[in-house]
Amino acid sequence: MIPKNILITGGAGYIGSHIAEILIKKKFRVTILDNLSTGYKRLINNKSNFIKEDLKNTNKIKKIILSNEIHSVIHLAASLDVNESQKKPKKYYKNNVENTLSLLKACKNTLVRSFIFSSTAAVYKDGVYQVHETSFLKPKSIYGKSKLKAENLIINTLKKQKINSVILRYFNVCGASLSNKIGQINSYDLLFKNLASATLNIKPKINIYGNNYKTKDGTCIRDFIHVSDLALVHEKLLNKINKIKKSIILNVGYGIGTTVLEVAKSFEKYSKKTIKINFLPRRKADLKQIIADNKKIKQYLNWSPRYNKLSTMVKSSINWEKKLSGL
Repeated sequence: MIPKNILITGGAGYIGSHIAEILIKKKFRVTILDNLSTGYKRLINNKSNFIKEDLKNTNKIKKIILSNEIHSVIHLAASLDVNESQKKPKKYYKNNVENTLSLLKACKNTLVRSFIFSSTAAVYKDGVYQVHETSFLKPKSIYGKSKLKAENLIINTLKKQKINSVILRYFNVCGASLSNKIGQINSYDLLFKNLASATLNIKPKINIYGNNYKTKDGTCIRDFIHVSDLALVHEKLLNKINKIKKSIILNVGYGIGTTVLEVAKSFEKYSKKTIKINFLPRRKADLKQIIADNKKIKQYLNWSPRYNKLSTMVKSSINWEKKLSGL
């Protein structure tokens, strides 16, 4: 029997709300923990048990885990803005490292037997086009550094507690649910959000940082993954890790490289509007190009993406943005 009581930290956020929706449909009992500093009540699934709390409060978190008989934790709560992290390193250490340690302490001597962590491709060294889970780790940003520290904390701490850990290194998450019920609200200066928002204007315009990279059109290359595929990965993982009882690190991406300019042109195509592009200097924390070697996750989960067409990612982003704006 697969344990069914799940705690999602940051479950009122963009990714957490998608995961909660999938798990609730699959009859998991979901408790959402969020301090609503960046999450939104409107994204919280009404069939979940929502608790407003801060991860720094270890004793309160432990009581929540015990009283809800939590079997598995999906830890998403974090500060996520790569460029903000360069300006506010203390905030990122506190939210991404110290709060993770607090959560790990709260899991000790409970029913928790598996722990899934949302890490990032930003832990890898810049300049390696396709990265494997064993590729060299050298985060360029404070955000990436904070996530790598959290990874190490999780692996070392949970090994002692005999809790299975799964480190998921997310690539660039985008899109919105095809039901159009949930999507991105915070922008964090994210490409898909910015472009979708721009297409609602009569004369759309967008900033692109750097057009002199050594890529086919001079702009950065990213591996974009639809948020619904990412959510489905978590459901498949819960069904797997509690059976085999083994810790693992997995890249979560499509293995497809798309330039920033290609994404902008796709938004032009589906919005039927010309987008004025303003090229600005490169940002220090941005990676030039990075895509996932995803052989490991495909084999481990027998995973086949469902929403990996660029058109699907773009259209769902536009539809969600129209809904947000009441159009």
